[in-house]
Amino acid sequence: MAYATLTFALDDELDGALATITLNRPEKRNAISPEMIGDLLAALDEAERGTARVVILTGAGKSFCSGMDLEALRGLATQTHEQHVADAERMRKMFYRVYAFPKPLIAAVNGAAIAGGTGLATLCDFTLATPEAKFGYTEVRIGFLPAIVSVFLLRQVGEKITRELMLSGKIFDAAEAHRLGLVTQLVPQEKLMESARELAQSLIASSPTSLALTKRLILRSSEKEIERDLAAAIHESAEIRRTADFREGLTSFLEKRKPQWHGR
Repeated sequence: MAYATLTFALDDELDGALATITLNRPEKRNAISPEMIGDLLAALDEAERGTARVVILTGAGKSFCSGMDLEALRGLATQTHEQHVADAERMRKMFYRVYAFPKPLIAAVNGAAIAGGTGLATLCDFTLATPEAKFGYTEVRIGFLPAIVSVFLLRQVGEKITRELMLSGKIFDAAEAHRLGLVTQLVPQEKLMESARELAQSLIASSPTSLALTKRLILRSSEKEIERDLAAAIHESAEIRRTADFREGLTSFLEKRKPQWHGR
């Protein structure tokens, strides 16, 4: 398939057993747009149906993924409540697809992975990152809510750390992400893709059936609870967009000024 916002490549040296998906909007720091969500879902479908046994997800240029696209953010201001719900559902579908993908998925984080980009990077089975990479659940800074990713973060690092990361909205480096368990391995920039490929080869050497069933076993342990919590997160994500603080946060962010919060 041809994709507008990413590239999809099979490794011929490994007989197509490795697929690499590269988010390819470097001029936008690989920001998430509705089109990118559609492309990523389609690329993962292609990888699942095809010969690939392992998938690497990375970004073109200096960023992995900077979060939501500015044009998409501007569009939020004029959406109806039903459209907000549909938008939150698209995000849920993307994140859950990455989390529950039946084949091993490796994130090679080459630079900033902010907000939704942090979600994409850390929901993969393995997250390799360069020391220069940055992470952050920054939604509260613009009056938004990290609703969808909170469902997964709570299970990854526990409630106390989730509170710290999401309430502070702080940007943190790859070393801290590694200490928290969100990053599997720190890798020099020049070795990132080589290391990801080496990891992929070690996974390819294992039984694909065993890998798929192991992933299924892990998912099954909390699948119902995750689905329940995601449904609640979609509701909360849509509800906050009704608030004055969301409108002010969005407007101030786009206008590059300090927000004047209303507290409602």
